[in-house]
Amino acid sequence: MGSTLRKNQAVRQAPGGAPPERRPPAGGAPKLREGRRGAAAGTSRPAVSVRAKQTGDHERTLKEHKEEDNPQRTMEVNGLRPVPASYDYDLIVIGGGSGGLAAAKEAAKYEKKVMVLDFVTPTPQGSSWGLGGTCVNVGCIPKKLMHQAALLGQALQDSRKFGWQFTEEVKHNWMTMTESVQNYIGSLNWGYRVALRDNKVTYENAYGEFVGPHTIKATNKKGIEKLYTAERFIIATGERPRYLGIPGDKEYCLSSDDLFSLPYCPGKTLVVGASYVALECAGFLAGLGLDVTVMVRSILLRGFDQDMANRIGEYMKEHGVNFIREFVPIKVEQVEEGTPGILKVTAKSTAGDQMIEGEYNTVLLAIGRDPCTRKIGLDKVGVNINEKTGKIPVNDEEQTNVSYIYAVGDILQDKLELTPVAIQAGRLLVRRLYAGATTKCDYVNVPTTVFTPLEYGACGYSEETAVEKFGEENIEVYHSHFWPLEWTVPSRDNNKCYAKIICNIQDNERVIGFHVLGPNAGEVTQGFAAAIKCGLTKEQLDNTVGIHPVCAEVFTTLSVTKRSGENTTVSGC
Repeated sequence: MGSTLRKNQAVRQAPGGAPPERRPPAGGAPKLREGRRGAAAGTSRPAVSVRAKQTGDHERTLKEHKEEDNPQRTMEVNGLRPVPASYDYDLIVIGGGSGGLAAAKEAAKYEKKVMVLDFVTPTPQGSSWGLGGTCVNVGCIPKKLMHQAALLGQALQDSRKFGWQFTEEVKHNWMTMTESVQNYIGSLNWGYRVALRDNKVTYENAYGEFVGPHTIKATNKKGIEKLYTAERFIIATGERPRYLGIPGDKEYCLSSDDLFSLPYCPGKTLVVGASYVALECAGFLAGLGLDVTVMVRSILLRGFDQDMANRIGEYMKEHGVNFIREFVPIKVEQVEEGTPGILKVTAKSTAGDQMIEGEYNTVLLAIGRDPCTRKIGLDKVGVNINEKTGKIPVNDEEQTNVSYIYAVGDILQDKLELTPVAIQAGRLLVRRLYAGATTKCDYVNVPTTVFTPLEYGACGYSEETAVEKFGEENIEVYHSHFWPLEWTVPSRDNNKCYAKIICNIQDNERVIGFHVLGPNAGEVTQGFAAAIKCGLTKEQLDNTVGIHPVCAEVFTTLSVTKRSGENTTVSGC
């Protein structure tokens, strides 16, 4: 169906006009190709068409676009399409995740004409989801809810010591949990769509791909293509899970994109990887009573404080999670079909030639994530990416090397991959573009939490990085174990919770690293992060009155240094 859609009736020039190097020649619209002069005659507006074309499914559409030898299309793809004097939109945001939505809604506040393009390519297992991005659909939200489900199981065990009596057998129902979680996520998806509509932001469930200067092609799931122009673009496409590239990985393995909506209990599970995603998923699956094994290539939680990472590993091991260290899968085979079925995994040692085999109901891959940047036409408009990682380098204002294209979120090179960071960066970027603001996103001292069975909150430098940056002689590490009062009556996990701060001796013992292992670590870390932003020192911590009896109190009484070698274990709250 080769219909031509009408242009937006109120096409308008955004404040500031096109970037200087892209401005059309003086005297009006740019000179058009010979074949389009007739169409442009008799109108003062540029002849920029928005076309719709039915070609079938999305993958076929992308293939046809690349193979099509239409000369006019080739000119457009090669950047020869004339830049219009005005655009369909002031801003087009590519990606409907946390960062993209925050930027779009912020721009709408300043009465800008905004479009959001969002398209979820299904996983090899066929999983897909609605508007909201990774965090809402297959990340932070379902992860934290399933972590809570596991914590409730532990609370049930503890409750008997507090006098609760129940005689019926207590067991967990996977389907009840996933249905409840997905219902909540569905309400969030709908809420985001309503919010965009209320803010007069145009939303299309379509795959965005640059085809020329200031021009993007949007392809929906039916293969219908449309071209749109915008003065500026924000890329917020996020990342997707990485696969191993071995026989059977995409055919039989799941990723975190599949797990949270899995329509059956995964049963005996092998988690491949040592990322925070791997350990969080392994932790809550074990907490729900499943047999869980984690296969680790090298170290746990690369990029995090290794002292804390190893303590998490030990805790998980003591609480029923099996670890296979220094092995990687080389083949996954299906032994028996089913929901779940049975899979045979063959793995090879990273330290020798030893091979092992094991059978599992489910294999979950959590070996890292790759940016969704290689198939969105960045080469057509000259945006640089790191060829090895796919990450996009930007300046301190989130601007790429192409002046009218910006990027936020997990796709940025050398920036933190955290939802609140993407939201903050998106909002501040838009305020600079449209409201005359100057505040830039601060990527320093950003707090985060890993929701493993023993939660880990952190802000600032890891111990290893602090030693490397300031020198071991110039830092002081204060630390202590602690025992949450709630855990004393059930008599569990004494001296497993742990707190430490890293101080810069040469800067009045300013706190440059904050780390805590314990319940509600995120809640504890958030408040201290604000203090660290304000330049918190060890003396100020010591002069702060603690709240008794809570876990965070330990940070007001730290007195033992690692350097001293003194004992840090405790016997009570």
